[in-house]
Amino acid sequence: MKAKWAAVLIAASTLGVFSGQASAQVAGAQTIGVSVEQESIIINGWSAKKSLLGKPIYNEEGQKVGVLHDIIISPDNAASFAVVAAHQFLGVSQHDVAIPMSQLDYTGGKLVWAGATKDAVKAIPAFQYSKVRATPMARKEYGEHH
Repeated sequence: MKAKWAAVLIAASTLGVFSGQASAQVAGAQTIGVSVEQESIIINGWSAKKSLLGKPIYNEEGQKVGVLHDIIISPDNAASFAVVAAHQFLGVSQHDVAIPMSQLDYTGGKLVWAGATKDAVKAIPAFQYSKVRATPMARKEYGEHH
């Protein structure tokens, strides 16, 4: 079904049914919307909320080691860290850990965290969200964005 809708959207954008950019007709206003190139990225992308968040994470032995609770986005807009709820695996009431996204793999239809043994996960300090939230910075303060 997804493939059918993706094909319809690609065909429609190729035929010009969707404009290259959507824009408000306000004098002096910045053009908003997405370009044709960005439409292709959106169509071929996926949703972290629907595909990853709340999904179980397994080690390479097939043991469930936790659930993906959150993804931390760094100031450069990269998905940098995964917050994993590992309390059931460890047999404790609460133990969230933050690990680099690069340590997770999607293999055989499952999220896999290689090397995630009870001792290794227990040794990772518990993750806690900062009580002081950083104020988001303006895009222009980060330099070039894609």
